[in-house]
Amino acid sequence: MLYIVPTPIGNLQDVTLRALEVLKSVDIVLCEDTRRTQVLLSHFAISKPTARYNENDLRSISRCVELLKGGKTAALVSDCGTPCISDPGWRLVKEAVSAGIKVSSLPGPSAVACALAGAGITGGAFTFLGFLPRKPGKAAKLIANAYALSVPVVLYESPYRVIKMLGLIAKTLGEDTPMIVARELSKVYEEWLRGNVGELIKTLQARAKVQGEFVLIIDRPANEPEEEDEPNPYF
Repeated sequence: MLYIVPTPIGNLQDVTLRALEVLKSVDIVLCEDTRRTQVLLSHFAISKPTARYNENDLRSISRCVELLKGGKTAALVSDCGTPCISDPGWRLVKEAVSAGIKVSSLPGPSAVACALAGAGITGGAFTFLGFLPRKPGKAAKLIANAYALSVPVVLYESPYRVIKMLGLIAKTLGEDTPMIVARELSKVYEEWLRGNVGELIKTLQARAKVQGEFVLIIDRPANEPEEEDEPNPYF
């Protein structure tokens, strides 16, 4: 049995009761980084063996699958948030399903859901791109294609590249493109920045140091006409 267990994106108190129950019950915890996971386990007085799961190592995936085939139960966690969503895990889940191993996915913390809920811009569709490719050309094409769908676009970015990414968005969509930037969600220094992309670039450039993990939400222009919903033929 393989459990996919979301972990807090910043505040340890955001862990769910079910996640703690599963972490206490499994034979082993498969981690992106055992040191990060040990902080969580120790905080809740959970003593379980841990093993590093390496998404890019076929031997690591095979060892995990063989362990599960042998009847062991395992919890798959990433450093924070939900595994497999812009985090390692999907290859193991795919192999486990192919091997006939039961997989249970728990609901829980997710930066994209947290950011969209706080942004106040949509109650419906959005496009999630996660971390974009390093090559500007590929990243710009993904942004342009996603924006063409006429729904908000959500990206993840590190503090080291966020200004460069905002610059790419400005170059691709225009400096007047409205955005919401969420930084350090659920943590002590949580921050929300709103404005057009040109303004947000200046705001971050003015800081001595840019820190924290970022969720970038590309919004639609306020004066953009909304398309009317087509009648539902089933009602």
